[in-house]
Amino acid sequence: MDPNSKSYQADKPHELPAQLPRRWMLGGLAAAGLATTLVAACDDSPGGGSPGGSGGLKTDNSVKGATDATKAANKKVLDTLPFNDKADFEDAKRGLLERPETLTIKNANGDVIWDLEEYKKYITDDKPAPDTVNPSLWRNAQLCMEYGLFEVVPDKIYQVRGYDLSNVTFVKGNTGWIVVDTAISPETAKAALDLANQKLGARPIVAVIHSHSHVDHYGGVRGIVNQADVDSGKVKIIAPQAFVEDAVSENVIAGNAMSRRAVYMYGALLPRNAEGGVNGGLGMTVSAGVPTLIIPTDIVSTTGTKMTIDGVDMEFQMTPGTEAPTEMNTFFPQFKAMWMAENTTNTMHNLLTLRGAQVRDARIWAKFLDDTIRVYGPNTEVKFQSHHWPMWGHDKIIDYWKRQRDMYKYMHDQSVRMMNQGLVGSEIAEEIAFPPEINNFWPDRGYYGTLKHNSRAVYQRYMGWYDGNPSDLDDLPPVEAAKKYVEYMGGEDAILDKAKNDFDNGNYRWTAMVLKHVVFANPDSVNGKNLLADSYEQLGYQAESGPWRSVYLQGAYELRNGVPSAGQTDTASPDTIEAMPPEMMFDYLGVRLNGPKAAGKNIKLNVTFDDLKQDYTLFVENGVLNYAPGKIGDADASLTLSKATMNQIQMGKLKLDDGINQNKVKVDGNRDSVSDFIGLMDTFPFWFNIVTP
Repeated sequence: MDPNSKSYQADKPHELPAQLPRRWMLGGLAAAGLATTLVAACDDSPGGGSPGGSGGLKTDNSVKGATDATKAANKKVLDTLPFNDKADFEDAKRGLLERPETLTIKNANGDVIWDLEEYKKYITDDKPAPDTVNPSLWRNAQLCMEYGLFEVVPDKIYQVRGYDLSNVTFVKGNTGWIVVDTAISPETAKAALDLANQKLGARPIVAVIHSHSHVDHYGGVRGIVNQADVDSGKVKIIAPQAFVEDAVSENVIAGNAMSRRAVYMYGALLPRNAEGGVNGGLGMTVSAGVPTLIIPTDIVSTTGTKMTIDGVDMEFQMTPGTEAPTEMNTFFPQFKAMWMAENTTNTMHNLLTLRGAQVRDARIWAKFLDDTIRVYGPNTEVKFQSHHWPMWGHDKIIDYWKRQRDMYKYMHDQSVRMMNQGLVGSEIAEEIAFPPEINNFWPDRGYYGTLKHNSRAVYQRYMGWYDGNPSDLDDLPPVEAAKKYVEYMGGEDAILDKAKNDFDNGNYRWTAMVLKHVVFANPDSVNGKNLLADSYEQLGYQAESGPWRSVYLQGAYELRNGVPSAGQTDTASPDTIEAMPPEMMFDYLGVRLNGPKAAGKNIKLNVTFDDLKQDYTLFVENGVLNYAPGKIGDADASLTLSKATMNQIQMGKLKLDDGINQNKVKVDGNRDSVSDFIGLMDTFPFWFNIVTP
């Protein structure tokens, strides 16, 4: 069953898809499936990757409605926030030129890559929020459902929105289009270009700007640009410094764990209905195509760099270390328009994603926004970005930028203030609250990031995992601790009786905490898992953040139905693998080396990439893998292969043994040492347990 098919939602509202999108990671390409040329190729199962293929999940008939406590919590949101403020709806609808009546995008094989219809059947701007959806998140979903081709600056700047998680922006030059960001999938990018050309007149693409290194901003590039035009100089690909390195490296080392957790964060398995997936915060959801990557022709490294392409003047503001390791804003002085990349959107962003990543620096983020205000603010009349809808009017934009700036500055400064008063991360998260001028400002609401987990990220950035309490320095792991908690609390039955009473009183945060111990102490506790699932479900229904909702509801599903068993696919696309240097592969090999098994082993292998004219030596000793450039004379074996062969092996299209037998890989020396080396490598199961031990 395709996860984006209309029948999947309309006919079987609780059946979950067997085939996941290949990309639902946003922090750069998820290279969990980057299983190394020397190892994964010799295994029948890939070393990691995203779920997909056959298998799927069982039908879940246990989904509950909203309890009275959840209805009351959501009613409080409705009564507290300024829902009468409709300015966002005016901006989201402004400039609409064209939209197809239905929006379903397929690839060449007929597979559905994007289907807005699954949301349109139950999310409209005239329907109030269901009891099972936080009204603020529902409002964001209504706004993100405004799709089609929009005019941002008359006869100059246009956006196609609602064709993927991110927008595709078209800037009209003298002869062609300058495209700013290209969505995730080639199919959605092409559909966006087709819509623009059909309505505005066909124009060639003269340049593509990638604002930053996350896949939803460059993955669609080959859908609208071919390599020959780039190679000939006909099309420029412009990106910030370190773009390629960050695009292919951010999730390599911990990619398998990140990818598994991304199933929770992005709600990839949730049905599209009022009890399931509603909105991803930055947009509705992610497309399901295979992302592409073209190496940039022009790199921007300093703020103030100017370019004129096809008569369009541009000035770039570098903002490294904000929403992405490498990112840049673009000012269009002729149009008084500022492209904000993903540094400001109409939501609070993440300082630490729930799938896992390195913590972003809220202080630096706020500083760069302050620079934007000072340097570009005086001449800005239009603000637009890679997600959500634009904003018009100088004073309105300045006020917006200041509140976005101060949102990040407040969460940083107040978290550090309380940290210096001795509070730990969980205490800070419970204590911190925005002042009304930030809290009641719609673009600062937590549809993607949240104040609670962002404040804990600030604490983590400065203080790490240890909270300073000696009891937490060497605490018991979850299963052992759970068994003692259950024993101390009088046993499973006593806990369930008390938890049921707390659940009936709407204390879902507490029941989620205590029932976790029941489940980890006794994974066969049906009543414990069911009540914990019910607790997660109500927390999901109350969540304002799209990712929080997804995390809770996916957890509820797995408690009721077990861990999914869908097959795995390689999450590293061909373009990504081709762009990866050998050093990155070797780093990942080091992570896969089973240290205890490698203890006492000494293996030395020369590896030569004959097309790159590059030699390396791999050393296994002291239970670790190191590598160095060059060759040594006393290696146990020497392997020679091309980067192209490495790519084929990496993508699972060629096994190492087959490559040797086909003379695509040459081995000199002791072939058994290569086998020994391979035998030291772990493969990572994708579907590891999260809500059960």
